[in-house]
Amino acid sequence: MKAIATEKAPKALGPYSQGYVHNGMFYSAGQIPINPATDAIEETTIEGQTEQVCKNLAAVLEAAGTSFDKVIKTTCFLADMGDFASFNEVYAKYFVSKPARSCVAVKTLPKDVLCEVELIAVVEE
Repeated sequence: MKAIATEKAPKALGPYSQGYVHNGMFYSAGQIPINPATDAIEETTIEGQTEQVCKNLAAVLEAAGTSFDKVIKTTCFLADMGDFASFNEVYAKYFVSKPARSCVAVKTLPKDVLCEVELIAVVEE
């Protein structure tokens, strides 16, 4: 197993890693819309927060040696299912390969953000 860590994505908020590569697969921790350059949540809309989440996912994918086109599964968490359509508009720009996905509404996310996404991707070793 290889732990993945990059300064281009937010530091973990607790006792966990940004992700792991194991047996040719990358498993990410959930990413929330923290800008790693400022360590702050700057966006207030679902579109802006989804964009930042996807940028953070891009950074951990790159650090793991893979990319969005190798993602096979995502799990998406929304604070409000009313944001589903707007979330999907931004999500679709990044996940063009249409990986398998679960999307659920949750009561609260860390730092009261509007969305969080985790993923599993193939790593070509």
